Amino acid sequence: GMEMPGGLPFPTFLGVVPGVEAGVSAMMRKEMDKLDIPPVSEFLEMITASGGKIYACKLAMDMFKLEEKDLYDDLDAVLTVGDFYEKAAGGQIIFT
Repeated sequence: GMEMPGGLPFPTFLGVVPGVEAGVSAMMRKEMDKLDIPPVSEFLEMITASGGKIYACKLAMDMFKLEEKDLYDDLDAVLTVGDFYEKAAGGQIIFT
């Protein structure tokens, strides 16, 4: 992927942006069905149910012209990339 300043890889935030899921091609959706992967909304519920926090990416929101009201209800906060790396310091980061 793209490199961020300081050599950090540009993460794939777009997997959790509403609208991107709708843009997944029919073929890819069929492949996902075969693997029995739950829809994004179920993943988000699983995360919050287990005590995880969900943050939105300010950059992705700006790119897709989204507002906080367009996003998942149990969202904890909207973060910039810098905020995110500060919060995640020492933690495990998983991008979907």
